[in-house]
Amino acid sequence: MAAVSAFTTIFHTTPSPSFTSRKPKPGFLTRPPISALSDPFVLQIAESLEDSVPTSPNLEKLRSLSSETLLNTPWPSRKDEPFRFTDTSFIKQSDIKPVSYPPIDQSSTSLTNSSVFEQTHLPNLTIIDGYLVDSLSQLSGLPKGVFVGSLLGIESSEITKRVFEVLPVSVQGDLFWSLNGVGSPDLVVVYVPEGCKVEGGLCLRYVSSEGSGKGSRKLPVSNPRVLVVVEKGGEVGIVEEFTGGGDLSYWSNSVLEVVIGEEAKVSHSYIQMQSLSSAHIKWTSVRQEKSSSYELVEVSTGGKLSRHNVHVQQVGSDTVTGLSTFHLSGSDQTQDLHSKIVLDHPRGFSRQLHKCIVAHSLGQAVFDGNIKVNRFAQQTDAGQLTRSLILEPRATVNVKPNLQIIADDVKCSHGAAICDLEEDQLFYLQARGIDLKTARKALIVSFGAEVIDRFPSNDLRKKVEHHVKKLLDPEVHVENSI
Repeated sequence: MAAVSAFTTIFHTTPSPSFTSRKPKPGFLTRPPISALSDPFVLQIAESLEDSVPTSPNLEKLRSLSSETLLNTPWPSRKDEPFRFTDTSFIKQSDIKPVSYPPIDQSSTSLTNSSVFEQTHLPNLTIIDGYLVDSLSQLSGLPKGVFVGSLLGIESSEITKRVFEVLPVSVQGDLFWSLNGVGSPDLVVVYVPEGCKVEGGLCLRYVSSEGSGKGSRKLPVSNPRVLVVVEKGGEVGIVEEFTGGGDLSYWSNSVLEVVIGEEAKVSHSYIQMQSLSSAHIKWTSVRQEKSSSYELVEVSTGGKLSRHNVHVQQVGSDTVTGLSTFHLSGSDQTQDLHSKIVLDHPRGFSRQLHKCIVAHSLGQAVFDGNIKVNRFAQQTDAGQLTRSLILEPRATVNVKPNLQIIADDVKCSHGAAICDLEEDQLFYLQARGIDLKTARKALIVSFGAEVIDRFPSNDLRKKVEHHVKKLLDPEVHVENSI
């Protein structure tokens, strides 16, 4: 039988005149899939991604596992529970094409003059359209033993061995996770050795530069993938910034995996400001070992369709997890957060605060938060709160907070609220001489400030605050805005 790609649907066991065989890339499955279980649309995207990325033996296992899953994974629809409130037809109805390889000239004036490349005192790494760009990165000042860069650039055999130990042995996510596994051109690695503390943090800047203009159905897709490994007692702050040019249409399909060793700490700041004509799908997968700490602070304002999947698993006792997220839908956007925290060991602690504002009549926000406390997670303390602010009559918010508790010695709570601004608060400000319009603006801005104030850097807090104010009131001129 002729060799075939992992994604080629076969109806016969012998070649026919209508069948054209293609030589598979190393590591891809060569056995024929069952056509009845394959989604032609998914296979078409997967084939194009497979052909677009350079061959990499180091990513062979990841790509093989991802391709195997895609053989029987259909494109999600509103009939699927995880996507019941999230319409992905914007992507499906587009002409999806992988970004160019080799990538376009990232040293062009339009990019280097972009505000995303403004001066920062933090060591920083720039990823454009899924490709690491060394010429636009600055990594000086990192402690000895810390590695930040491409998997291919690792010179230490010990770090390489450790990376392959923690790479996923099975596919953890959904269709988009697997598409990233097939289409990611490289793996960016952040490695912090045992006992090492990275002062100030590290900034990862993702830029989507290739896109189509208004009226075009073309949707270039990029698949950046980053792995962060922090060994026992290590500490690091990771800042992720996602931006894109103008009103370009593109699809950013990103994955971040974080492995936190015993007694290690990771502070994760995530800022999403993609084009309002783009699709942004993000996976964040975190594994915490004993006595470790993970803190996420997120502000998401961009994308016509934006979805963040956060999966945290506590695999040791006395672990601490904090998720603080703020979403703003100021246009005909969908802002979606799907989170899951799994506690398997005693004395786990988690807190989750999700806030969102829908300020457009066609805007939508989705929150699906799951906290699962398994049998041996005794003395767990878990809390979850989601609050949504609707500013237009036809705006939509769908929330689904839930707790799954099997252990019997726990302290768990959750709550949800969806409303417009409270009349009592407006009356309080008006009674002190503040006009209604100004009072509303003040209350709206302060609604998201509870999350924004949790960013660990004062400079970051100011930048995000200015950006949010500009979106809520475009007439306001804010200096040094993002």
